[in-house]
Amino acid sequence: MNIGPALILVAALAILPVPGHGQDNLSRTVDQYKCRDVMRESGPNRDIAIAFLHGFLLGKSGNQNFNLDALHKQTERFVEHCLSNPDGKAIDSMVAVAR
Repeated sequence: MNIGPALILVAALAILPVPGHGQDNLSRTVDQYKCRDVMRESGPNRDIAIAFLHGFLLGKSGNQNFNLDALHKQTERFVEHCLSNPDGKAIDSMVAVAR
């Protein structure tokens, strides 16, 4: 069993802030995160959040293959898109740049 994606999920969800939620409520949905939440993170925390979004979409597609160069370019487009649209949902922005 490959636990890599699960570790990324746990790490990403643990570091992303969720405005308006109490600390005792640890349940999250991917739709809760806006571009501004991801962009406010720095360094490794932002990288983990973006990697989680890539993995989430890869998992939804049912595909296990990916191209590192394509993901790098998609990440660059995602960051630019989020900087221009900070109130957009992060997952919607990743879907938009993945096309």
